[in-house]
Amino acid sequence: MNNGEGHTIYMLGIGGIGMSALARYYHSHGYTVAGYDRTPSPLTLQLENEGMTIHYEDNPVLLPAHIDFVVYTPAVPQNLKEFEALRQNNIKIMKRSEALGLVSEQHFTIAIAGTHGKTTTTAMVAHILNACGKDTTAFIGGIANNFNSNLLLGQNKDSIMVVEADEFDRSFLRLHPNVSIINSIDADHLDIYGDRQHLVQSFNDFAQLTEGKVIVKEGLAINTEHGIRFGFGDGCDYRAEIIKSEKGVTDFVIVGEGHKTEVRLPMAGNHNVLNATAAFIAARQISIDAEAIAEALATFKGVKRRFDIRVNNQKHYYIDDYAHHPEEIRSCLTAVKASFPEKRLTLVFQPHLFSRTRDFMEEFATVLALSDELILLDIYPARELPIEGITSQALLDKVKMENKRTCTKAELISLIDSEKPELLVTMGAGDIDRFVEPLEKLIKTW
Repeated sequence: MNNGEGHTIYMLGIGGIGMSALARYYHSHGYTVAGYDRTPSPLTLQLENEGMTIHYEDNPVLLPAHIDFVVYTPAVPQNLKEFEALRQNNIKIMKRSEALGLVSEQHFTIAIAGTHGKTTTTAMVAHILNACGKDTTAFIGGIANNFNSNLLLGQNKDSIMVVEADEFDRSFLRLHPNVSIINSIDADHLDIYGDRQHLVQSFNDFAQLTEGKVIVKEGLAINTEHGIRFGFGDGCDYRAEIIKSEKGVTDFVIVGEGHKTEVRLPMAGNHNVLNATAAFIAARQISIDAEAIAEALATFKGVKRRFDIRVNNQKHYYIDDYAHHPEEIRSCLTAVKASFPEKRLTLVFQPHLFSRTRDFMEEFATVLALSDELILLDIYPARELPIEGITSQALLDKVKMENKRTCTKAELISLIDSEKPELLVTMGAGDIDRFVEPLEKLIKTW
């Protein structure tokens, strides 16, 4: 796939964070790239500006005259008219995970898996390798601030590939990792896996695919002869010891290989210390000097929508985060409260998927109560139809706190403007991201 000149790839759901990175990769290798998405977004507009043709109407007439193969995301409904037309034309159609797997076959690949933490860790590994002079191609499930992109393009065909390994739909089992990281296995995607046992088995299958070392957080049920354990515990191969954490900066030490490495990470939260430790170990697997890794981590700028501090002007603070699973929410809110202990925390949360809200109703109710004021938007359905009795109001009724309410998206800006919270957090994996820039601009006017 290193020279696609004269070939056309059509992408269904091209505006997704993973699909757009793949589209950019193909485009950079000479392919003509076109695609469909349901609605325009900043990402699709960027792709168009880069020379890709995108339309937003499900209409087979708008398909390119010649297509060599099609890549689609499972988030796209199977009953699209374009899908049916492409099938009838006997064009090769593959999932994004299959296409990414074919790319990973051509590179030495470091794959980062986990039910959460994988985007930040992927961006960390990519930044470390790039900062340390390694030719790197990286597919990141978010916009890495160091690159201002979800894709880092290597200069040569033998560049090291860093890739986020997505467990949804067992996608990560298509990859061919040489080194892998598994940093969390919390029950999620139960609409796919049925129960936690099958989810854990899938992560073990992923570990078995790994040719070299499997870097595993302590306590995870991963069975491998090639494991490297990391965490805060004494029994770990690499142990993190936190020295201090304040104002969004964490100083800690990584103890491993009979050596101590001091790290200053410009991020808050124990979970980010663990992400950085895993990234450190991955870089050591390709013989990067420990002190050089620490220097790179000190210049890591994070990922958009991952503990993303948008306003910090001493009067008001605004943080945006992608968290959509109870454990992610707990990690984020705990880090926010540790960073701003004197501030009253107002949380705007948009639940993602009816099935996830149903499966973790009690857990969501518990962690959302960590905020001082809760504003719930309607559930973002993504690929799902409504489930009877599963609503934001039903979730709100279970949250044991006084200052709570539901809110429509149309009301949100005016509500925030009237309340002027001193510490605002927006959170969720749906379309709540459309409010980030308007809220940032609004808060800066107060």
